[in-house]
Amino acid sequence: MTIHFIGAGPGAPDLLTLRGRDLIEGSPVCLYAGSLVPAALLDHCPPGARIVNTAPLSLDDIIAEMAAAHADGHDVARLHSGDLSIWSAVGEQLRRLRALNIPFDVTPGVPSFAAAAAALEAELTLPGLAQSLVLTRTPGRASTMPSAESLAAFGATGATLAIHLSIHNLAQTVENLIPHHGADCPVAVVWRASWPDQRIVRATLSTIEQAVAGSMERTALILVGQVLGSPDFGESSLYAPDYDRRFRPQSADSRFAESSE
Repeated sequence: MTIHFIGAGPGAPDLLTLRGRDLIEGSPVCLYAGSLVPAALLDHCPPGARIVNTAPLSLDDIIAEMAAAHADGHDVARLHSGDLSIWSAVGEQLRRLRALNIPFDVTPGVPSFAAAAAALEAELTLPGLAQSLVLTRTPGRASTMPSAESLAAFGATGATLAIHLSIHNLAQTVENLIPHHGADCPVAVVWRASWPDQRIVRATLSTIEQAVAGSMERTALILVGQVLGSPDFGESSLYAPDYDRRFRPQSADSRFAESSE
């Protein structure tokens, strides 16, 4: 039997992969992070499934639930919000399962920064403005930050920043980034991206604190970068009419002419 770690997406119940849905439907036990995973996803659980909200549980309690299900021969659907590759606390669970020789697999999910970008109708990498996206956070009670991974260091690159789990540190975030991005740099804060009560605040680094004014907490994502506000960016060479490429060779002499046939 297998523990299926499933990225449950950012909030909207239909932003779940087909693989994730099928695994939930086939698992007699479902462990879900109730503070962030929408209850509607539990509708995919089979009749009579054991459903456990792990929000009040310790790591030991969670692993005990998995071990008990495994001993009974049951697959487990373990639901985490967003995607499992960042800030999911999955690594420590997988380490425990490896030590217990309990098999598991991992199914990715739609990350919150992607849902936020969709809500903003924005591309986070635009030619001439930014070609890198930094996923980061500020220090919190649950996790410190390595000294080299400061907002100032990331801000100095000019990359688009997706700052997670940091709305409570908004003032410090602004102070750290203004010297690098400038006071007029566009900022967007997306609260509960893709949920029915989603909220968006757009401002600049110099005005975002007043614009938010304590109205958002916990699940708000801060996006910073020129890609959020400037219409002055180049067009991708990929679709330029004179760009020589494998699927659109520009002449019989093109190095792609034969490979496109």
